[in-house]
Amino acid sequence: MSYVTDYPAADADRAAAHFLHRLSVETDCDDVHSAIKDDERDFVLLHVVGSPESFARRHVPGAIHLRHRDIDAQRMAQWPADTLFVVYCAGPHCNGADRAALKLAQLGRPVKIMIGGLTGWADEGFDFNAA
Repeated sequence: MSYVTDYPAADADRAAAHFLHRLSVETDCDDVHSAIKDDERDFVLLHVVGSPESFARRHVPGAIHLRHRDIDAQRMAQWPADTLFVVYCAGPHCNGADRAALKLAQLGRPVKIMIGGLTGWADEGFDFNAA
């Protein structure tokens, strides 16, 4: 028996519920890139870490720089309540997207994290652009 099978796989219903839950709170770089490329953006993309200077040097096209520490009810009031926000940070080594997603969820806002962040975007070979 291998480490892979030390614990049995979940039954199909439990696995489906688990993966559906993950997809309800996460998206990936390729899905975001496709939405941007195909002009099907039905979300607001937030770059939630770093200085204005670092954002100007490298960010996902069309992203808005709004650091997680600056997210509050007053700032978010500029968007309709049902706006979906997709947040990203530097990458897997950064928890800024988690912090932003938590704040948005606590404000009652729909939110997903773009897993991989800037690192994932670069790994996919997608272009960055300047502000």
